[in-house]
Amino acid sequence: QIQIVESGGGLVQPGGSLRLSCAAQGNIFVNYDMAWYRQVPGKRRDLVALITKEHTTTYADSVKGRFTISRDNGKQSIYLTMNRLEPEDTAIYFCYARITTLEPIVTNDYWGRGTQVTVAS
Repeated sequence: QIQIVESGGGLVQPGGSLRLSCAAQGNIFVNYDMAWYRQVPGKRRDLVALITKEHTTTYADSVKGRFTISRDNGKQSIYLTMNRLEPEDTAIYFCYARITTLEPIVTNDYWGRGTQVTVAS
């Protein structure tokens, strides 16, 4: 079994910073892409930032220059450093990982349960 565990959400004032963490745990053979998505109630879940196991990154236009995604392959973890936060960044942030497991050797997409980020005065 694979578990995706997020942490680091909370309440922050506009202009402030937060750092989210995500760790993949379990029967991992290969951990490919990992990413952060976010979702506001009633809307679709959108990509925020993605990082490959080779550390190539992709960002949504709305967060470029403010958010940084990083990865520690040894810890099967990714991080999202969020600076200059805006009220529009308020959402539930979900961690995603595409993982091939050992026994059975199967590749699937895995999601965390989400962590709330609220940007308000």
